[in-house]
Amino acid sequence: MTSIPLTAAQALVRYLMAQMSEIEGESAPLFAGVWAIFGHGNVAGLGEALYAARDRLPTYRSHNEQAMAHAAIAFAKANNRRRMMACTTSIGPGATNMVTAAAVAHVNRLPVLLLPGDVFANRRPDPVLQQIEALGDPTISANDCFRPVSRFWDRIVRPEQLMHSLPAALSVLLDPAECGPATLAFPQDVQTEAYDFPQAFFRPRVHRVRRIGPDEGELDAASQALRRARKPLIVAGGGVHYSGACDALAAFAERFGIPVAETQAGKGALVWNHAMSVGAIGVTGTGAANALAREADLVLAVGTRLGDFATGSRALFANPAMTLVALNVARLDATKHAALPLIADAQRGIAALSGALDAWRAPASWTQRARRLVEDWRGEADQFTRPPARSRNAKPSDAQVLGAVNAAIGSRDVLVCAAGGLPGELHKLWRANGPGTYHAEYGYSCMGYEIAGGLGVKMASPGRDVFVLLGDGSYLMMNSEIATSIMLGQKLIVVVLDNRGFGCINRLQQSTGSPSFNNLLDTCGDPPDIDFAAHARSMGANAEKVAGIAELVSALQRARKAKRTTVIVIDTDPALSTPAGGAWWDVAVPEVSPRAEVRKARKDYAQATRKQRVSGG
Repeated sequence: MTSIPLTAAQALVRYLMAQMSEIEGESAPLFAGVWAIFGHGNVAGLGEALYAARDRLPTYRSHNEQAMAHAAIAFAKANNRRRMMACTTSIGPGATNMVTAAAVAHVNRLPVLLLPGDVFANRRPDPVLQQIEALGDPTISANDCFRPVSRFWDRIVRPEQLMHSLPAALSVLLDPAECGPATLAFPQDVQTEAYDFPQAFFRPRVHRVRRIGPDEGELDAASQALRRARKPLIVAGGGVHYSGACDALAAFAERFGIPVAETQAGKGALVWNHAMSVGAIGVTGTGAANALAREADLVLAVGTRLGDFATGSRALFANPAMTLVALNVARLDATKHAALPLIADAQRGIAALSGALDAWRAPASWTQRARRLVEDWRGEADQFTRPPARSRNAKPSDAQVLGAVNAAIGSRDVLVCAAGGLPGELHKLWRANGPGTYHAEYGYSCMGYEIAGGLGVKMASPGRDVFVLLGDGSYLMMNSEIATSIMLGQKLIVVVLDNRGFGCINRLQQSTGSPSFNNLLDTCGDPPDIDFAAHARSMGANAEKVAGIAELVSALQRARKAKRTTVIVIDTDPALSTPAGGAWWDVAVPEVSPRAEVRKARKDYAQATRKQRVSGG
């Protein structure tokens, strides 16, 4: 067998370059690049290997380890998990900065290869700079923090271990059911050690999407349940996008007359004005989707893990005779909520169901009711997103801002959001123009994802304008990738809604009976007057602050024409949110309190919990 002497770092890089992905019949590199912030734990080993491969495997420099991993995660999501990136850091804080991002990828089932540097495997210089010493267990390092937030975890203590660990990591990164972050802790001395690797290890390989077909028994049970339904509802999740099943779902819904609601991850599976689309479901859902959900006698959940926001904390599906059918590639998700499981790839599962249902169709009265509810909801939504009729300088609501952005965005452009109040308003009010145009990280609801995530989306879709909407709280948590976007020539349009604090949580706090406390800047000590536009300009972006919706519209037009990242800042009212639509959310209220408002909230809470469906799933 022919072999080649390489360091472990060189072998890893060569292996990554050999992996290809088949996308619509054509091959592309599976790994589009490596994000790296170098330190003493990776600069000599991986740094040298990446430099030699820079023409084939680009290395991107970021300003924050968590942010660069967010960008990599967003890149994978925008590519429907067909392509991905790797991230490498030094040991210590560089590594642990990525733990939050690993959790984001884990919750959202997205692939990213994490390569944190590690302490010396030979232990000769212990304790080294930034090393965490675990009393009683010298095998533990800071990188063990990645174990609970990784789908695959290993520590490479011999170069030849890569020949077993890399394929195993890749099998997780590419598995539709097990997909998530893979972490290879990489001791800095091992990175530099050589081994005679067999040439066959680096043979190019093309990876294709694995499409699992349904079990005949499960398919029969699911189709029989659908045939009995008089009020069926489809809930589309992120798996519809990852499977490439959006068109198939739209055709299925049309053929059988079943309305389609969408989770945050599923939003955009159907274009907003599709005849069978009833919009967002759950806590941040539309009035139409939630009204249908309360009546539905069958819910077909496709590619969703049915988190509490989608199910209204298990209180939304109110029909006691409701049957849940879960079409999902992952057994964990297909068996939640005591569902009838249909374990399959979304595309294959929809096709199989379509064949099994034959000439069946939902009652016309149900389909017509869905359409009437949608028309009523769209009229309500127009009211909330319309510019304020008050004076020019009145602070608009988040809904009014997103209404202006929605009108300015192109049909192929992408909206990126994550945490705070904005995802709620966007989920129910944003009119998505189809698959790939709405990008929300709401599985982990990670503040600070937005700008870094927008950068990853832009790198995945360079021909599209990417609009990033975020609040002042998220901006202050992580804004450094504005500078990275300038450095890489990746233009973003960033709209910062400044409500001077954590407005969403402030409203939640007050709704549970507590007074405003520790959320809005103006109630916390000596509040700063933050000039976000000046800050963004200091990082190289175009930036301006606008006084209201009319000025925002003009600024958005300028931003579209600009050649580099543009940041637009607008003041918003922290007290305003869309009261219509939505469903109950289980947020525990203190059982004992001296405040009458809290006691009242607890009484209402106890009453609401009685509506929750109790199941073993």
